[in-house]
Amino acid sequence: MMKRQPPSPKLWLISDARNDGVLIHALAKMPRGQGLIFRHYHLDNRARRARYQACARAARARGHVVVLAGPMAQARRWGADGAYGRPAMLARGGRGLRLITAHSLRDIAMATRARADAVLLSPAFPTRSHASATALGAVRWRLLAAHVRVAVIALGGMNTHSARALGVRIWAAIDGLSGSSPADLRGDS
Repeated sequence: MMKRQPPSPKLWLISDARNDGVLIHALAKMPRGQGLIFRHYHLDNRARRARYQACARAARARGHVVVLAGPMAQARRWGADGAYGRPAMLARGGRGLRLITAHSLRDIAMATRARADAVLLSPAFPTRSHASATALGAVRWRLLAAHVRVAVIALGGMNTHSARALGVRIWAAIDGLSGSSPADLRGDS
């Protein structure tokens, strides 16, 4: 089955409470034209929107795509290029890039029905974000990825080393792109 053309970013930095202090720096160090998935679930709506605006300005200054975790209507109101989340949340709404999370074949089918532009398939490897979740591992991740009809973005324990081990060029990370090494910020793989 032929996959649709993926969104242009190969690297997606995901925001989180633990990388907030280095987020602007990490965005500035990433190659031009990559992506930011802004989550910041830890903030109330007012503070979240203010932080989003600051991060979006920094991201756009580097030509990065900006996606907001939340419904597409909210993403459009906030000026994001698209929305990120579970299939049920993104099945409706207007135009915009749809990045949908998946952890199983069932989730992949739901993402397809929700018109995903890309699927973040996770967790590829053990991750601090979901320490209790069982990682898919390289073999299972590849088997599931083969069922995705759109771009597949590896997520979960991703950094340049794990991207190389998985054999992927499109990946997303919180810690792995938050400045632990210069190679991580460039996405060298």
